[in-house]
Amino acid sequence: EKLTTMKRQLHLAALACAALTKETTLAAELTADDDDYQSRIHQAKLDLWLRGEFAYDYASGADASTTAANLEMQVATASFRHGPIREVRQRLYGSSCRGESCLEDLLGIRGGGGVEYVTRLEEQLADLGTKFGQPFLDAIEKNKAEHAADCERSCELFYCAKDDGNNSDVWESTTTSFQSYSFGAVPPEDFSEEFQFPLDLIKVTQGDPLFSAEESAQVIKQAESEGVDKNEYKSGKYKLGGDWLVNLPETREWFNRALEHKLFPILHHLFPEIIRSTSVLRAHSVSLLKYNSTHPRTDIHIDNGILAMTLAMSPQSDYVGGGTFYEHMGADHVLPMDVGHGTFRPGSVRHGGHRVTAGSRYILGAFLLLEDHVEHVRRLKNRGAELRTSGDLTGAVNHFEWALALNPRCTTCLKDWAEILLSQKNFVEAEKKIRNALELLEGQDSDALFTLGLILSEQGKDDESIAVYKKSVELNGEDAELCYNLGIKLGEQGDTKGELAMYKKTVSIDGNFGGAYINMGTILASSGDLASAEVMFLKAIQCSEEVRTKGMFNLSLLLQQKANNLATSGNLEEAKAAIMEASKLLDDAKPLIDARIALGGSNSEDAMYASQFKPMRVQCHRVLGQVMAGMGDMVSCEQEFRIASEKFPDIPGIWAALSRVLEIQGKMDEAQVCKAKFEALQNSM
Repeated sequence: EKLTTMKRQLHLAALACAALTKETTLAAELTADDDDYQSRIHQAKLDLWLRGEFAYDYASGADASTTAANLEMQVATASFRHGPIREVRQRLYGSSCRGESCLEDLLGIRGGGGVEYVTRLEEQLADLGTKFGQPFLDAIEKNKAEHAADCERSCELFYCAKDDGNNSDVWESTTTSFQSYSFGAVPPEDFSEEFQFPLDLIKVTQGDPLFSAEESAQVIKQAESEGVDKNEYKSGKYKLGGDWLVNLPETREWFNRALEHKLFPILHHLFPEIIRSTSVLRAHSVSLLKYNSTHPRTDIHIDNGILAMTLAMSPQSDYVGGGTFYEHMGADHVLPMDVGHGTFRPGSVRHGGHRVTAGSRYILGAFLLLEDHVEHVRRLKNRGAELRTSGDLTGAVNHFEWALALNPRCTTCLKDWAEILLSQKNFVEAEKKIRNALELLEGQDSDALFTLGLILSEQGKDDESIAVYKKSVELNGEDAELCYNLGIKLGEQGDTKGELAMYKKTVSIDGNFGGAYINMGTILASSGDLASAEVMFLKAIQCSEEVRTKGMFNLSLLLQQKANNLATSGNLEEAKAAIMEASKLLDDAKPLIDARIALGGSNSEDAMYASQFKPMRVQCHRVLGQVMAGMGDMVSCEQEFRIASEKFPDIPGIWAALSRVLEIQGKMDEAQVCKAKFEALQNSM
């Protein structure tokens, strides 16, 4: 049976080579009875389906043996034909592949030609030290020191195998296998040659799970007793439920046993080219995350380790939605992973968690280091990002340049550098950097597209900007900021319907996105739908403080319009209530916005709203005074204009109005004083 399987593999590999070189001669068909052919056809269709291919290319009238052979050829060449890496594979191997002689190339892609990559890396570091000088060499030494410290810290908290030859490095299972998926167009940030990219480097367990549903449930029960379900923290754009295993000692004990007996041997089995022994593996950052309707998902991101793994700790029947997707495969392609199953991969592939709409989903995520592999590209890139955050843009750019010198395909380096150039308003160079990243990514990066949209927008290229934003939304329609920006651009183009639709989508993703509520309120108010606009502004007031003050100003303005409309229609009582509420909103918002300006945390919009306070507040006094007069309450009317004159004595119209109210009440002497102040102010203007 093993010999037959090997012959079939040789046969399929030969077919793969022929397909790549457009050779059409097929090897002799495998001999088997019809039942065997039908079984092979069924299995081949299933394998293609798992790779996302649902239309099968074979002649409808062909016999079973021909159909089986054709479908199995499609399976054998799937890694070449599917996904963003197909061009890379064909470029590297297609031109030299001839017949069965290329079997070693095809099945030995993981061999890398026997290159001692670590030795080459050290030579490259020395050459770059000559080019960039001592600052680069210092950064490399800092990388090594930080890596050593991280590895030492990992062994204090998590299981580390001893390098004494007594480790159980071998993973043995007859019931659990692994399905491989494309890593995408961009190789791992570090050690891509050792990983032997391009490969299907994302590995997902099939068959029996690594942990039973009962064991997984017990782990969750233990973690909840340690408070994992009560904690939350910010990760990217979202709040996540859960906690780090450093804070869950009992749960960490279980995980350490799993590392020793299952997880480390599995990693060594899956990535033998880069993991020489389980003794070099280090569990660096490990968390148990809880997703539910209030903490529904993560943004699209990469993991902070040379390797990463995700373990499903909840049965799929416990929640609605959820699941891990990889951006280059498409947001709708969720990798199947029920309770107890796991995914193992290099850390630098972009992925995210789909929104959980009901129930609870627990996953355990771990980032891993290799003690004998310092990730210089990742560490330079991360330090550059830290320098950027601290305001040292020159230092940040230096680190991105160094990282790119080590790996010219470090797309995160290009993206971060482009964002710095964008902040410096160097739009031409920013566009070059981000387009370079997108070319490497074959356009499959929603964040890079978002940045490109911003850059194009700043250059006044609105049509291009909108097209790019729409492409980004196609890749990641769950990005609230992206949908919001697209809404703004559509509004600038006069597409009010499309603008409103994007704002609605924004708040459906993030119910606390106050800017979208304000913009929706403005659109609705402009269309005359004051009632719906009022609801939007009220929702904005419930958001962050910065947005809250803007919502208060906008709602005050709307209520002034509402009060005018009510007064015109003769409904003075409701007009009075509306204008008094408008006044209170302004009075409450003023100290908030003044404090933010005083602390230096304001922006141009804060200054604009602060400048509008005085004319808006004067108008509130004027409308309320007029409503009081209309109700025949001249005493309250006089009081309102006196208060206004004390707050804003430099406004001529207030003195004119107060003078008229006093005349109506027969207070002629006081009226003359007010009239004189009015005339003096008028003459001084």
